[in-house]
Amino acid sequence: MGPRLKEYYENKIINELQKEFSLKNKLMVPKIEKVILNMGLGQNASDKKILQNCIEDMSLISGQMPIVTKFKKSISNFKTRKGMAAGVKVTLRKNKMYEFVDRLVNIALPRIKDFEGLNPNGFDNNGNFTFGIKEHIIFPEINFDKVDRIRGMDITLCTSGSSKKVSYALLKALNFPFYKTKGKKGLN
Repeated sequence: MGPRLKEYYENKIINELQKEFSLKNKLMVPKIEKVILNMGLGQNASDKKILQNCIEDMSLISGQMPIVTKFKKSISNFKTRKGMAAGVKVTLRKNKMYEFVDRLVNIALPRIKDFEGLNPNGFDNNGNFTFGIKEHIIFPEINFDKVDRIRGMDITLCTSGSSKKVSYALLKALNFPFYKTKGKKGLN
């Protein structure tokens, strides 16, 4: 038995989006190709204990071991050296990706304090959607008592959608909570 969100996408969303955009083939319907999670270390990049805590938290959230990203250049103003740890990153695909998106939409995002929705202007020209979370403790896998410091993270959903409008319709069908932009030309 596959992930619940994947079955929902295959059974219902594909048909709806195919009719909405008058696509000839089901393979033309946009889908989520991968999800990238990124957590920066900030000023504490040289501390091994903090790096280890970030790795543990990210592996609990994503369900797989993250890689440690490193600085490519030394910048004296930011006190960074080439090869120093900059953060941790995970790329999710296939079933783990669908399970993560399901947990994100149905459990984690509603736990954000004063949450009004995601900004629909986070799409790039290729149809990928990026947004940030200020507190990584919104995920139920993280034990709040063992967290040494609350950290933020970036989440990028890479879609096969050809435009912002098509990718927005896909994420809206997957129950992503977007808010309506007031007075601006948004996607709503």
